[in-house]
Parts: sequence; structure tokens; C-alpha cells
Amino acid sequence: MNRDPYQNFANKYDKYVEPFNSVVRQIAMSMFPPQKGMVVLDVGCGTGTNLSLYQRAGCKVFGIDLSLSMLEVARIKLSTRANLIQGDASEMPYPNNFFNIIIAFLTLHEMPGYIRAEVMDEMTRILKHDGRILLVDYHPGPIRFPKGWWYKTVILTFEILAGREHFINYRDFLGKHGIPGLIDSQKLNVEKKKIISKGNLALFLINLKQD
Repeated sequence: MNRDPYQNFANKYDKYVEPFNSVVRQIAMSMFPPQKGMVVLDVGCGTGTNLSLYQRAGCKVFGIDLSLSMLEVARIKLSTRANLIQGDASEMPYPNNFFNIIIAFLTLHEMPGYIRAEVMDEMTRILKHDGRILLVDYHPGPIRFPKGWWYKTVILTFEILAGREHFINYRDFLGKHGIPGLIDSQKLNVEKKKIISKGNLALFLINLKQD
């Protein structure tokens, strides 16, 4: 994808999208609370809000994103203390066994289907053997009626407004059973999981299977 889909929206992202994400982010952080000295990577870091919370806790933070416009906002938010790069998460420039925790927060559904498994392989490669992967993304359900269907309508509205390619990737992600579908294809253990928003969102804390 050569065009930056966030070019005209990056400066408005926190204002319009963050109110919907803040509660989810608090739940995610509670599943594996930050500790001083941890080395953290946010895959698809966007405007850097996740990393700002880890940075305040004394962690060393890294972020990778395809969108230069989102990274520009993140650099202002995080200053030079964060290591932020534009790059493809299916070929990340980090050494093996490097990170204590890797986050993908509402990122995987944006990717074409053929890329997701490669990104998961990369995350497991650069994760420390005792590290954790925290995945937060849309869930295929079941969706609880009636409130869950209201949430679903809001989500669909955002995904449609994000553009045709984005919406196709979203539909493909749910059609392949979301995060559980990815976990089943990898050598991973589910340590904790939470299904929220009446079935619309899932949070999975994952560790590597030990032989």
C-alpha cells in the first residue's frame, strides 16, 4: 500500500478515535502491567498512545508503523526517548529474543490476509523466550443482542469510512476467525483472554510454547 491512508486524518485521530479506545487500552494494560525496564514494541503504533503509557512506567519503547503521518504525531507525543520507525511488520529490523512484550492493538485486521501470519512469525522471532504478546482486535462473536449489535454498527461505520481496502481486510480478518484463527496457526499459548464490547472485541495475552 503506497498511499498513506491516514495522511488526512492523523492529526484528528486522537480526538475522534481515542475516546472509543481508552477503556479497551486500560483493560489491555491490566492483563500484563508495565514494569520499569521492560523493552516494549507496539506493532502498528499509530499516534503512540500505547507507548506513552509504557514510557511513563519507565519502559524502553519501540514502535513500527507504515504511516508516516501517524508516526509524526507519535514523535511529538513521545519525544526522542522512543525508537520509532516506518516499516513493514512482516520484515522487522529487530534482533531475535529482544522484547519483553509486543503489542498489536487494533492492527491485525488492517493487514491483508497473506501478511498476518508473517507478522505473527516476526513477533514470535523477536520476542524473548519468557516474553508476552498482547493482541487486541475485533472478534467474530457471537455478538450479544441488543447492545452488541449497536457496537457492531459503530465499528462497521468506522471500517467503511476507512476505505475499501481497509474494509476488505477487516472482513477477511473476521472471516478467518480473528485472533483465535491466528493463534491456532502458530506455536502459541493463550495465557489470558477477555471478550468485551458484547462480543465485538477480544484481548489475548500470549506466550511461546516451550518444547
